[in-house]
Amino acid sequence: MTLRRHRLLSAALATMLAGGALAGALLTAPAAMADAWRDKEYWLKESGITNAWQVSKGAGVKVAIIDSGIDGNHPDLKGVVVGGTDVSGAGAPNGQKSIGAKTEHGTLVATMLAGRGHTTPTASPSPSASPTVPPAGGPDGIIGVAPEAEILAVSTWLGSPNPGGKTDQEQIPDAVRWAVDNGAKVINISLGSTSPVWPQSWDAAFLYAEQKDVVIVAAAGNRVGGNVQVGAPATIPGVLTVAGLDGDGRASVDSSSQGISIGVAAPAEDLLGGLPGGGYAQWAGTSGSAPIVSGVAALIRSKWPDMSAKQVINRIVSTAKDAGAPGKDPLYGYGVLNAEAALKDEVETTSTNPLGSIADWIRVHRRGDFSTPSEAPVASPTSAAPTLADPTVPVAATPAHVDDALPAAVVLGFGGIFAVIVVGAFIQLRRVAKNPSTAGEEAETGTLEAVDPPTRK
Repeated sequence: MTLRRHRLLSAALATMLAGGALAGALLTAPAAMADAWRDKEYWLKESGITNAWQVSKGAGVKVAIIDSGIDGNHPDLKGVVVGGTDVSGAGAPNGQKSIGAKTEHGTLVATMLAGRGHTTPTASPSPSASPTVPPAGGPDGIIGVAPEAEILAVSTWLGSPNPGGKTDQEQIPDAVRWAVDNGAKVINISLGSTSPVWPQSWDAAFLYAEQKDVVIVAAAGNRVGGNVQVGAPATIPGVLTVAGLDGDGRASVDSSSQGISIGVAAPAEDLLGGLPGGGYAQWAGTSGSAPIVSGVAALIRSKWPDMSAKQVINRIVSTAKDAGAPGKDPLYGYGVLNAEAALKDEVETTSTNPLGSIADWIRVHRRGDFSTPSEAPVASPTSAAPTLADPTVPVAATPAHVDDALPAAVVLGFGGIFAVIVVGAFIQLRRVAKNPSTAGEEAETGTLEAVDPPTRK
């Protein structure tokens, strides 16, 4: 990739962070207001999530959030973040330092995905007594789609010059590899670019996740942020790309995008999430739609631990409510997310990912231009050696020998046709010599357009 193209990609990434835009001022909510935030999580009911909780709440599933870092000390994230790393060179080793152009972004995503809420501390009966320490979880604050799932925080620096020096070309594949090596069954990527293409350096990492049976969910991007069309990594085959809906359940004009890679649509406007330092904010964008769908993927993987990533994605898209043009379309994908159906309906088993395969894409599109990547696994927080093998890159099959004989067959075929033409011409010349009137008749020969005069009806 040329330097100019790299700069364009970096600029595109800077415009997105999948766009998640804060609506209004950042508000730190007092304890008395906490219930008001919970009450405004309309998507929990409208997307069928509260009914899906009758089946699963995501226990035992690790979800990696590749973003701007996560404040694990937020009241609604106590005990939720169980590991993490920084791939930028500018964050904290545990991924819990908020960095980049939108420092609040990762915490907003994390609370929507796996927030557990909190219990407001009770006032002490006397000035000398200390207030009651609130337990983890509770009726106040933000509760996520998968409140019993665990989070791996993977911090990246995007959207402005990285003081750590690592480019997006390095950070994204390192982040994906680390997440896979550290047990993530679902990876949420609420960031992306305005370009549909991705660096070749990303191929092996996304192939690695596919081979290790990990579900990757990505935001489609937002028109208000410059994403008229879906941008990478949401264009990578096999990735579950999420479009955004407005408050009426229609494709959002500002907080969504369009493209053939979209798999499903979820709410993207009037969203709520937690901020670093313990606050809350209203925001919008497919950055918030993606963790809703990632949370549902975690619910499914918790209910059926042995279900393949392909089948998890198939279950989500095949139970979606069709919207827009009949069938799959570039605004809604397969339709609007229906979490209850995804957890309760009978779904036919599939051996393929309905959204494609990065392995197949590499085999077709990197022919003659793909050298096997040698991406070193990122060290885990414990410095333990990674246990997963390097990805294998599909190689185009050698053409069959019959293809080698094709040029000769073509030559012989045309030679035979030429010989027939010559013989035919010779016979015709002999006929003309014997009967000169035939020549005139043959010259007049054509297709008759009508035989009888037309009749009125």
